[in-house]
Amino acid sequence: MAVSKAGIVDAALGILDQYGLADLSMRRIADALGVQAAAIYWHFANKQTLLAAVSDAILAGQAPCDESMSIAGWARDLREVLLTHRDAAELVAASLAVGLCTRVPDAGAVEVLEAEGWPPDDARRATRAIVHFVLGHVIQEQTRQNLLAVGVLTSPTPALDEDGFELGLRMLVSGVQAVAAG
Repeated sequence: MAVSKAGIVDAALGILDQYGLADLSMRRIADALGVQAAAIYWHFANKQTLLAAVSDAILAGQAPCDESMSIAGWARDLREVLLTHRDAAELVAASLAVGLCTRVPDAGAVEVLEAEGWPPDDARRATRAIVHFVLGHVIQEQTRQNLLAVGVLTSPTPALDEDGFELGLRMLVSGVQAVAAG
């Protein structure tokens, strides 16, 4: 059976959604596709490059940030995109850490800050701080969802809800605006 990169990524997303990142193995993907694991390695050099491709597929759902979108709107959109797949924030965070992604969640936001007069390095640092906040918040949300689903926890934590996210986001965006005003 012929298998494509896109087919492998789709299968990996399905496994991620059903079983989570901990159970996303090359063998499980191969089994889902009805092929040997070697067929996956034909398309991806190793698991990290496959995970980066899955991360890119997740981030493809993110609306491009431009002058018409606020930084807060961009961060909210990133959160929503990450919440569409189980363990997506953890996967994206790991893929960003190793630098194998072709999509980075802050690319458009960096350009927006640069257009507002931020030096490129500072614009990248500011947007990356917001990305780290969003990733961290969503990792906690998704971890709690997983623990609730298996019965380890019995009630959600109010601090990790929409209001908690919005408060943290307002604090970060206010800080970015204060630095810009300078």
